[in-house]
Order: sequence, then C-alpha cells, then structure tokens
Amino acid sequence: MLNTKKIKQDFPIFRNLPDLVYLDSTATSLKPQAVINAITDYYTKYTANIHRGIYKISEKATEEYEETRTTVAKYIGADNQDEVIFTRSTTEAINLVAYGLGRQIINKGDEVAITIMEHHSNFVPWQQLAFEVGADLKIIDIDNEGKLDVRDKKGKIDLERIVSRRTKILALTYVSNVLGVINPVKEIVGAARKINPDIIVVVDAAQAAPHMKIDVKDLDCDFLAFSSHKMCGPTGTGVLWGRMPLLKQMFPFNYGGDMIEEVYIDKTVFREPPYKFEAGTPHIAGVIGLKVAINYLQSVGLDAIHDHEQAITKYAMEQLRDSFGDRLTIIGPQNYQDRIGVLAFTFKGCHPHDVAHILDETNIAIRVGFHCAMPLHERLGTHATSRASFYLYNSEQDVDQFITALMRVQKLLT
Repeated sequence: MLNTKKIKQDFPIFRNLPDLVYLDSTATSLKPQAVINAITDYYTKYTANIHRGIYKISEKATEEYEETRTTVAKYIGADNQDEVIFTRSTTEAINLVAYGLGRQIINKGDEVAITIMEHHSNFVPWQQLAFEVGADLKIIDIDNEGKLDVRDKKGKIDLERIVSRRTKILALTYVSNVLGVINPVKEIVGAARKINPDIIVVVDAAQAAPHMKIDVKDLDCDFLAFSSHKMCGPTGTGVLWGRMPLLKQMFPFNYGGDMIEEVYIDKTVFREPPYKFEAGTPHIAGVIGLKVAINYLQSVGLDAIHDHEQAITKYAMEQLRDSFGDRLTIIGPQNYQDRIGVLAFTFKGCHPHDVAHILDETNIAIRVGFHCAMPLHERLGTHATSRASFYLYNSEQDVDQFITALMRVQKLLT
C-alpha cells in the first residue's frame, strides 16, 4: 500500500478541498504540483513557439517539448522517438489512424474487428468507416464475467469466429473503462496474426497507461494511443505511437504549419513523421506537463501504483458485498486481480444520477451514465451505471467514506 497521506501532499487540490473524496480518476486524474509548476514555468519563463525560433527561449521550449517525445517512447518501450506523435487526446489519435490509414486500406467487403466493450472513441471511428466503404464490422463479445469471449473450452485464445484473412484492422482496448478488466492483448494479437499476418492492430491504452507498464514491442501492436489527463498530466494532450513504415504510409489528418517541408503552386512536400501529423502550434505546455507527469508516476513506481490500486479494489469489493449483498451488483470480473481500480455498479432501486447527487453532498465524486460505452451497456442490459475509480492518492479511508455515503443513499432511496 502506498503512503496516500504523503502522496496527497503532492496534489494541491487536497489542500484547497481537504474533504474531497475523488473517485473519478478514470474520467480524468488529479494533477500534482510538479506538473502545475512545469506548465506555469513555460508560460512565465520561456513562452515561445517551438521548432522555428532561433532565439534562446524558443530553443528552450523546443528542447522541453522534444524531451517529452523521448520520455514517452521510453515509457511505452518504443525504440524510435520519431514514432511518437502528439495529439489532443486518445480520441484524436485513434481518429487519425482511422482517417490516415483506415481509408487507404479498408474497402468494400473487408472486415474491421472491434470489441463490445470499446469506448466510443475506439468504436465509432471504425463503425463509421465500415459504413462509409461497405466493410463488415465484426464485434468480439464478452462472457458472463465481463471478459472478452475469445477463449475455447481449453482456455486458449480462439479468434476464428471473428478474425479472417479479410480482417484488415483489429481495434481493442487494453483496459475497459467500465468493466475494469485487463484484456490479454498480447495473446489476442498473437492469435490474430496467426490467422492474418497482415492485420493492423490498434490498441486503446487510455486506461492502461496510467496504471501499468506498457511495452509496445512485447504487445506486438501496430498503433497505441493514450491521454495525458488520465495519468496526472494536463488535458488536451494525447499520444499516438505507430510503427514507422505505417506512419510513412498514412495521410496527414490536418494540413498547415510545421508539418510542411516545401510548398509550391503545383505540389506540397510533407515532413517525415512525427511532424507530418503535428500541424499548427501544439499544446506546448501540455506536452511539457506530460513529461513531468510521467516522471512523477515513475518516481512513485508503476508496479507500486498497480499493486496499491488492486489492494484498494479488493478492499472496496469486499466492503460493498458485505454492506449491500445482492442489492448492489458490481459490473465485470469479480476477481480483483483481473482488473484495475474501476468499479462500475448498479444499486437496486436507485437511479445512478440520484446516487451521484447524494454522494456529492458529502464531497464524494463518482461518475454515472454509460461512460462513453453505450454498446456495452446495451449488452449488459442496463441504461447506466455508477462508477467509482481509484488511483494512487486513494486510501481505504476513502472507501470507508464511500460505503457510509452509499448506506445513506440506500436509506433515502429505498
């Protein structure tokens, strides 16, 4: 277990809101002072645009910005920092792949495979692409535990029902933002490539990157996307990693400044990746803040964060079951070791929005709704769930306050 009292001292929001029990890190995480300082330093000490200036503060800004690219590459096990592209979000990163590569390689009669548990950001782009070109959208279902239904009776990964030689793209989430389940991405990729060696694999790592170590070489994926704001960094900053040959093949998503090598009346020559995909002035402060956020997480230790979250999740699941029995249903795997610190649940006789409002009266912040995963909620047979999510600054005391507040919900609403 991490020393959460000490960790909370790194997050100024707890000084300003000492009674806050923040259980919504899956939506966005809180920001440590070190990240806030890095953003402030850029705006107060060396505000300048990057790459083009030959004066000192511009060169400083460029250096800090590009250092983040190196830091990100190391964080995800990539060998080439030029394979790291900065975007506004995971959403934009995945849309970039769908637009820049998907529309090149997907044709009528081809297949795109996704899972039922995808966030809309990794569902709708592929759905719309399939509609646009007349491709078949194949959906990987879940089993009764909320795990992907990809194993045969012997427990081995079997994708024959979904993936074929016509499947051009497989897009899947590493960790579900509703079920909390950690998917066996490496095994799935390996099984998919046995069926179709040319398949392109896109991994949504928005819920994985903040909580566990990632190695793109070990996963053997082709693209991986995640967001800064879910891992203690600023909002408005995302990352797309892709294999260089595919990045060179892709169309740019935006056209404009800084992605241009040469422009003539009759032609334009684009810069090589990653700059080909970074048109215009980026969120410089956000990218610099991401570097500091990664350094902060690594100083705490990703293994330590993961173990802490699982311990908190185990405690929370036990307390919820003991306190509410079958009145409260936890969505997803019932074994805490199969998930990160995300607990979506339904409370019999209580609308999720009412639950959230009553919890907010005691300064407990949770998320309710379908969490940008409407197809999954339809599959589960529910319109909405309540979701509590834990991160490195949450403690068993936070869970205890959460349970006490839910008891008040039960008293008021049932």
